[in-house]
Amino acid sequence: MNGILKVKKLAPAAILPTYGSEFSAGADLYALLDCETTILPGQMLMVPTGLAMEIPTGYAGLIFARSGLASKKGLAPANKVGVVDADYRGEVKVALFNHSDKPQTVSPGERIAQLVITPFYKAEFEECVDLSETKRSSGGFGSTGK
Repeated sequence: MNGILKVKKLAPAAILPTYGSEFSAGADLYALLDCETTILPGQMLMVPTGLAMEIPTGYAGLIFARSGLASKKGLAPANKVGVVDADYRGEVKVALFNHSDKPQTVSPGERIAQLVITPFYKAEFEECVDLSETKRSSGGFGSTGK
């Protein structure tokens, strides 16, 4: 499904998200910084994008690491996956964490994460005594493979 997503620039220098290729699932988010900023090993930096969004009801914006940034610099979202709810209208920020053993620099306008807009299932939680049986049952943490 394709559609229009309303995005508000909170600063003139903010960059709208872009897709890297025709079939990209994630749109790149860009750092809105005044100057290069260094993240020390084991430290986190809240990086602004200068953007606010109107995610449609029934959808969420999921913020994932960019594979290149994570593999080359060791920078990835501190919370692993950020969630932008449909009723949030504030600035989208990325909590970048430096997993490497070296200081890493983030530049103004650098692609820092990717945003995936996805539908979700809103559940009503109902307490019960029994759950239906499955072949897997309660096996977890590697129980289905070697």
